[in-house]
Amino acid sequence: MTEGNFRIINAKFTHNNVPIHKLEKFSFEDISAAAEEFKKISDVSECVIVQTSSRVEIFLIINLETGDSPDARRPEAKGLVLNQIQDTWISLTELDQWEIDHFDQTLEIYSGVDVYMNLLRLACGLESVVVGKNEILEELKTSISKAKEYKTSGRVLNKLFDTCIRVATQIRNTTGIGENVSSLGDISVKIAEENVGIDKKKHILLIGTGEAAARVAKTLRKKGYAFDVTSMTLDRATGFSKILGGTPIEFKDIFQEFDKFDIVFVATTADYFLITNEKIKRIVGNKKTGVLILDISDPRAVDDRVSTIPGVKLMFKDQIIELVEENETIRMGKVPEVEKLIAKEVPVIEATMKKVDAEPIIVDVQASVDAVRKKELEKALEKLGETDENKIKIIEELTKTVAQNIVSSPTKKISEKSD
Repeated sequence: MTEGNFRIINAKFTHNNVPIHKLEKFSFEDISAAAEEFKKISDVSECVIVQTSSRVEIFLIINLETGDSPDARRPEAKGLVLNQIQDTWISLTELDQWEIDHFDQTLEIYSGVDVYMNLLRLACGLESVVVGKNEILEELKTSISKAKEYKTSGRVLNKLFDTCIRVATQIRNTTGIGENVSSLGDISVKIAEENVGIDKKKHILLIGTGEAAARVAKTLRKKGYAFDVTSMTLDRATGFSKILGGTPIEFKDIFQEFDKFDIVFVATTADYFLITNEKIKRIVGNKKTGVLILDISDPRAVDDRVSTIPGVKLMFKDQIIELVEENETIRMGKVPEVEKLIAKEVPVIEATMKKVDAEPIIVDVQASVDAVRKKELEKALEKLGETDENKIKIIEELTKTVAQNIVSSPTKKISEKSD
């Protein structure tokens, strides 16, 4: 490729535009197979898929160095590529008709420098559900590592991801935005551990499938704790569990079996009490051991009269929010510094990616010249009949110097042109 002969595209669905319990529908069961399918799109040469609990993103390199490259640069050709991305994505998932009809309205598409900016923001933790979380950096490392293993990425995306990960690590270390990050989920689970302890014998229930519930689920899964998850519909709970773990159960069944749970996390946005004194008093009254209910909903979803039931310990979000807010305030105070550093680094990354075009040409030229040098050196030594090792070494070094001097000027111009 030469300068301007590839286009980079980032297409994504994230927690910002799709409810977390629905992201599972947009995700790929087999990432390597999905990447291969996207590479079948006309002129797509590389593909990396980033798939986490809060996002599904694809990064594509479209090679414009073909006989059809003039057409590939036209607006109508760009639209054709986007249609092919949409068709391929839909074919790899099990979306319902409504989601298919609104696919192009929900999908986010970025190209060029915007991709560099977004990927660096993502790696720095600014696009995470919990700002600054380090998990995303590890997930990006895993994504590019798998793409290299599957051979679906190439020199452009390898360079981009490796560069962004390196730069993001430096920014994180400089600003400390990823230090001591604790989410509402982390602190809620910690409180449960400190109050009643969590082991394999404890039965845990998570009510909700939104962002607050996702934070709790991620912490529970990270710590290896088994849990049940429920929502107003089983489909929501099932979609949520496929991404974040847990065993989905029917919401209507939880009150009949409420006495089997030792810890209940309630994380919903319902505008009425889901759990009331009347609903659980009789069943919990027969429970031999106590139950801890942590209501981190906004607004509250548990009637405070539930705390009068013997054996029930009820805690609300405002009792633990001070710890969360203090942690978030410290991290959010670092965001402007991170954004300032990102703004400085994006032009550097852009220049680095332009040089990617020049590197293979330079390497090829140098390799070709060196091959000719070696061949001609062998002929000359044979004609001279030279056997003295010291003299042969001097002649060889001379040919290397001459070859390097000849090559340096044009390769330097190629590199400068890419800048």
